[in-house]
Amino acid sequence: MIPNQLRLVRRLLAALSLSLLFAHVPARATTAAAPAAHRFEIGANDFLLDGQPFQIRCGELHAARVPREYWQHRLRLVKAMGLNTVCAYLFWNVHEPRPGEFNWAGQADVAEFCRAAQAEGLWVILRPGPYACAEWEMGGFPWWLLKHDDIQLRTRDARYMDAVKRYLKEVGRALGSQQITHGGPILMVQVENEYGFYGKDAAYMGELRQALLDAGFDVPLFACNPKDHLKDGYRADLFPVVNFGSDPQGAFKALREILPTGPLMCGEFYPGWFDTWGAPHHTGNTERYLTDLGYMLENRASFSIYMAHGGTTFGFATGADRPFKPDTSSYDYDAPISEAGWTTPKFELTRALMAKHLQPGETIPAAPARNPVITIAPVAATQVARIFANLPAPLADEQPRNMEAYDQDYGCILYRTQLPAGPTATLDAAAIHDVGQVFLDGQRVGFTDRRSRNFRVELPARTKPATLDILVEAMGRVNFGPEVHDRKGIHGPVTLAVAGAAATELHGWQIFRLPLDARMLGGLKYETTNAAASAPAFWRATVKIEKPGDCFLDMRPWGKGFVWVNGHNLGRYWNIGPQQTMYVPGPWLKAGENEIVILDLLGPEQPVVAALDQPILIELRPKLDFARGKRRDVKLREDFGAPALAASFAPGSALQEVRLPVAARGRYFCFESLNAHDGKPFASIAEIALLDETGKPLSAEGWTIAYVDSEEREREDGTAENAIDGQTANFWITQWGDAQPAHPHRLILDLGATRTIGGFRYTPRQGAADVTGRVKDYRVFVADDLITQ
Repeated sequence: MIPNQLRLVRRLLAALSLSLLFAHVPARATTAAAPAAHRFEIGANDFLLDGQPFQIRCGELHAARVPREYWQHRLRLVKAMGLNTVCAYLFWNVHEPRPGEFNWAGQADVAEFCRAAQAEGLWVILRPGPYACAEWEMGGFPWWLLKHDDIQLRTRDARYMDAVKRYLKEVGRALGSQQITHGGPILMVQVENEYGFYGKDAAYMGELRQALLDAGFDVPLFACNPKDHLKDGYRADLFPVVNFGSDPQGAFKALREILPTGPLMCGEFYPGWFDTWGAPHHTGNTERYLTDLGYMLENRASFSIYMAHGGTTFGFATGADRPFKPDTSSYDYDAPISEAGWTTPKFELTRALMAKHLQPGETIPAAPARNPVITIAPVAATQVARIFANLPAPLADEQPRNMEAYDQDYGCILYRTQLPAGPTATLDAAAIHDVGQVFLDGQRVGFTDRRSRNFRVELPARTKPATLDILVEAMGRVNFGPEVHDRKGIHGPVTLAVAGAAATELHGWQIFRLPLDARMLGGLKYETTNAAASAPAFWRATVKIEKPGDCFLDMRPWGKGFVWVNGHNLGRYWNIGPQQTMYVPGPWLKAGENEIVILDLLGPEQPVVAALDQPILIELRPKLDFARGKRRDVKLREDFGAPALAASFAPGSALQEVRLPVAARGRYFCFESLNAHDGKPFASIAEIALLDETGKPLSAEGWTIAYVDSEEREREDGTAENAIDGQTANFWITQWGDAQPAHPHRLILDLGATRTIGGFRYTPRQGAADVTGRVKDYRVFVADDLITQ
């Protein structure tokens, strides 16, 4: 056989091998479907659409983050950016809010979203979970899973898997007909999401794969992971793709280790990043983004831009990064298409780049016009319904428990008990998730704050018995890592301690559930007032509009809470920023009178409602933060003694796992950077994960940054919390703007309790080889007394 013929045969055999590996026997159709008009396959070198090479140029867009009335507009923008596919998460908690109660109507009608995408000439990649992450409440998991106290999510725990299989079967019923094999636009379906970040159980991934097959999915199934976790939980019967925000060459090299042949694909390519309350607004490096995108286009690699359009996380759906960094409602993401659906310079540059890489005969349509925008002149909110005057009938409990134990999903919860007369005392709890306000006889006396793990409040002396109230706001469950097992409310015991005496546990509680749902809002009793108040309350105003349009409510006069416009929950606001406005979609307004209800848990400076024609997403106001304007001053032990480890990291961006020579015990873990590979004064860490003595990652639940000698807070979000949030696309970096302090640099983690440390995983700052701050020589200290006060 001549060489050319031999090469041809090898290519055909490779293509056949891949096609058979990732093909699936069609399951029974659960709904009538049109015959397949197209064919999608995974070939030896390319994805194949109707037998022809097909480069997937995809952008992520979540139906739940875009008003249904605007789906078509946003999909047209995706198409006008030069993309041919849209990637869509399903959030389990949207579609099964209660066990066995499924929702596919209205905003949750994802089948209609798929049909709308198909009508605009877009294919669909479906990511149904069961876990999504996506900075969404609990990563998309439904809260009711946590009613099992010991359930283990993302494992083969039977209680979890039974619920997963029921949900995926329902997904198949609702969306099976939307697959390309049935005449629809869905090309591929993702199994789980970045599971390698969480675990290594390939059998778990296999059960999920089988559940999707049993649900009727017969298109290729795939799994995504970041480059350092591609082999964790890997299965040969799931097509692998890699997620990254930079360095496509390195990421695809790692992918080739488990995928020697077949098309390369980036499952999530980040043009920007999300925001968390109290941290600077994130923007992406557009030049690097375009360079890396151009590399993938030139090399025929497929990709999905996460996000092409971020939109808004309406309602109670915002999540939180680990250990606890609550996300803003705006999910603008510095994406090419802004939160309000506006084209940006990044959009135009992306579109121009795509235009250079179109298939013969392919064209890019013009972008649709921006939706109309209006302003609303200031209107005073004069009707107020105070929370303490609108409490429901209480439940009785001897000890306070979490919200889930009381069958509550979201919102706030009030815990009440009686205190005897007595001297000043310290109120303490094991944990309060997330923000607690402590009142004595209706007067606020302090806050608790999960961000800093401050669950202690000093109570004044009482000359007579007093009513103790603890009002807890649930801010959104953690969406990443083992911390997704995030139960809200008080975690007891709650104790009272007087100086010189042992703490006593408080008993005999009344529990008031405040779910902030339509039923609760409809039953509020308002009174008229002309003055602002600091007590937690709902404020109501009527705004007259001549012609509806998009706008941005100006929340700068307000404190912290939620906003409803004509019954639509816009999400959370908080005066500390960076987000200071709330996006109001025009279709949610009407000509004439519009009702705006604002829950302010802190109390407004001025109860005034107004709307702007531009968003404010970059304004931090740290002085308004009730709990932490700056890091707490601490005193370090003068001599840390002998280190648990002194070593050096290899250069490059790869994750490095380090084992201590001898396991060490302590509450504090100190990482000390002695110098950097580039010789500059900076130190940075994308992620540091601690391991127990068996090499298993420890949960970061309860961790805080006890001390950091330097961090960049002004020029970018280089805060130390980025080193323990589970994300590798952001990072801690020492100050480089107004000052550039020299090595050594220390980062000390407070683990909340004495733990045994067997080692750690260090992920350097990601990006090209010349990024600064990658640590070379370092030392590690572990002890209970590295911080003395």
